[in-house]
Amino acid sequence: MYYKISDFQNDWKSESEATLRILNSLTDESLNQKVYENGRTLGRLAWHIVISLGEMAVHAGLPAKEIDENSEVPASAKLIAEEYKKDSKELAGIVSDNWSDESLKEDVQMYGQNWKKGFVLEVLIRHQIHHRAQMTVLMRQAGLKVPGIYGPAKEEWETMGMSPMK
Repeated sequence: MYYKISDFQNDWKSESEATLRILNSLTDESLNQKVYENGRTLGRLAWHIVISLGEMAVHAGLPAKEIDENSEVPASAKLIAEEYKKDSKELAGIVSDNWSDESLKEDVQMYGQNWKKGFVLEVLIRHQIHHRAQMTVLMRQAGLKVPGIYGPAKEEWETMGMSPMK
């Protein structure tokens, strides 16, 4: 749980940049990749991350733009990445403009439960980390290079002339 807006902002900056690196690695062709017949596609997961920014913010009482969760996944990977970049930057400003360190201890109704506002911010970050991880599996299946997030990815180790970790 966050107790300071500045701590959230610092984490949000690095985590949203990491999500953007993943989104910028997608291709239009890769958006239909899925693990099993009824599973989410790579494009649906990417679009879900975008949609969830506004959806969670609005549920928490922030004046964010909400995209319909049933909206069609864009056919353009670039468009998904651009929308995420814009919306994630806007979210950072909305949090700073509307919440204070003191307000992070306040409860809000989220999905039938009481959450502290500071916990909402934690979930926003963890939610995108969770889906980024799912996306990397689909990216590998689609033949895409996966960028390193918390350390070098396989291809980055090889570029450095080192064997990838096993």
